[in-house]
Amino acid sequence: MASVSIDDSGGMGRLVARLNRGGQRLRQADRAHPWVLDILVVVVAVVMFCLPDLLNEGEADGPPRLRLMLTEPPLAATLALQAGLVLPLLWRRRKPLVAFGAIAAVFLLQWSLGAVLRADIALFIALYSLALHGRLRQLPWAGAVMAGAMVLVALRVSHAVSVWDALFFLLGTATAALALGLVIRFRRAQLAGLRERAAQLEIERDQRSRLATATERARVAREMHDIVGHNLAVIVSLADAGAYATDTAPERGKEALNLIGDTGRQALGELRRVLGVLREAADNPSSGPLLSPQPGIMDIDMLCAGVRAAGPEVVYRTVGDMDTLDKGVQLAAYRIVQEALTNALKHAGADTRVSLSIVVEDTRLEIRVQDTGPSGPNKPPNEEGHGLVGMRERAALYGGTVSAGPAAGGGWSVQVTLDLTPQGGDR
Repeated sequence: MASVSIDDSGGMGRLVARLNRGGQRLRQADRAHPWVLDILVVVVAVVMFCLPDLLNEGEADGPPRLRLMLTEPPLAATLALQAGLVLPLLWRRRKPLVAFGAIAAVFLLQWSLGAVLRADIALFIALYSLALHGRLRQLPWAGAVMAGAMVLVALRVSHAVSVWDALFFLLGTATAALALGLVIRFRRAQLAGLRERAAQLEIERDQRSRLATATERARVAREMHDIVGHNLAVIVSLADAGAYATDTAPERGKEALNLIGDTGRQALGELRRVLGVLREAADNPSSGPLLSPQPGIMDIDMLCAGVRAAGPEVVYRTVGDMDTLDKGVQLAAYRIVQEALTNALKHAGADTRVSLSIVVEDTRLEIRVQDTGPSGPNKPPNEEGHGLVGMRERAALYGGTVSAGPAAGGGWSVQVTLDLTPQGGDR
């Protein structure tokens, strides 16, 4: 029994699949050649409802009392009435109200003459098409016309059939045609809404993906700028100092070369860490490179030592508990300090004096970096570069502000304030 049930369900599934494919092909063909389906409907109506009346001409159907009541029009009138009932179906989808009105007018004329035709079914098809393709506000008027036509028919056959029985059958059929058209209309609207919603969700998904990609690119570009910019500035200063000291103090030149190597290796390690973030997780994560953790405030001492080796005097102090700071805040503070020291080294030169202070107070972290200015022609930049933009972006992640400009006593000053207030899961 179980095997039979499985086979039956499999056969039913194949049947449903074939029907779905057939329906899709039919819809595609209808979109490509919309007139074909309308012509086919008219042809089917002619074959099923018009030809029998023509072939049985002179042989009235129905109860004897009904045959006595109704008249049989001549062949020409029959053809004209059938044409008036069936041909407007060609426009049942493009102009459903016009088609319904024309068919209803012919229907009323026919029953006013006391004639009965099988092609009267066209009025119910027109009502169904109006409910499916027409405007909803047109349906009450169409319903009123349909009710009047059904009352006329019921009165015409009242000698053979009870008026109430006739009305029940005719109005029930009209209601079924109207309901079927509305159900299919609402179903199509629902499916169209679902397809539109799916397309909108797909667009939103692509937009979120592009936004995430752009955000990640900006973050990586900021990291690369901080790493490469700072270490290259230190290396250039050390190289200049080493070249100058080669003739006068060879040992100092050798020390500068060693410091250049250390700085280059440090930059290479940081670049490997940043680039490692871009790689997708491999099938075997243990085979990937071992990356050191992101730098924090505790690494600023080493950062200052590297800058001192390039020539500037750096005075660094901290106030408050640094160990309790979030790792993200520490990374932001480190990168901001790194960029500020790099700018001081590039624009103020190797003979400047840099004061660096980091203060944690309540829910604020304040960073202040000030140099004494250039000893030569170098001057702080007048235009905001990528470094200052990067500092503002990092500070904005923590509701902070960045203020940079000439100091009152000379030199250049950078002041940064970060908000340490927790903000749920936003960070």
